[in-house]
Order: sequence, then C-alpha cells, then structure tokens
Amino acid sequence: MGFKETKRIVIKCIKNGNYSHEVREKIDLKNVFQTGQISDEELIELIKSTNGNQYETSKNHIVNNIEVHILKPIKDSKKWYIKFYFLDPNTVFISVHESEF
Repeated sequence: MGFKETKRIVIKCIKNGNYSHEVREKIDLKNVFQTGQISDEELIELIKSTNGNQYETSKNHIVNNIEVHILKPIKDSKKWYIKFYFLDPNTVFISVHESEF
C-alpha cells in the first residue's frame, strides 16, 4: 500500500469513527489523540499536511505481518509523530504526539 492510499484510508477511518488505540504506558505523552488533547478534525488536518517524504513503514514489533505506518508532519513549527496500523475495518493508533526536531 502506498502513501496516498494510506492517507485516504486513515482519514476515512477517523471520519467514520473506525479507530481504536493501542494500550501503552505513558499514554498522556505518547497519544494526545487518545487523551482528547487533539480532536478528530485536528488529526485529519495533520495527516492531510503530510507529504510522501514524511512517511515511512515498518513491521510491527509483535506481529511481523502487520505493516505500521509512520507520519511525521510539521505544522505550526511543531514536528508531529503519528504511528498506526490497519486491522480491517479499523485503524489502531499507537502514537500521536509532538516530537523533538
């Protein structure tokens, strides 16, 4: 799956409410989307602002056949880190947080 298709699907999932969050430690620092510090609309805008140079994939460290998508958009002079994977028909967010440059 390419960058444009990934963006299309994740945005569609957010708009339809088809998402969940992976359980993590320090969730208040690592997933400001889950804690309500940013809204669905704000996350969609961050994702829309991402270009192909700010996108990469990796294998899930627990389940090797799951592709993890990583977006690193820069908005308002802040670098964001958005990490998620798809479990049809949902998106599972691992991290949504500001990152150091």
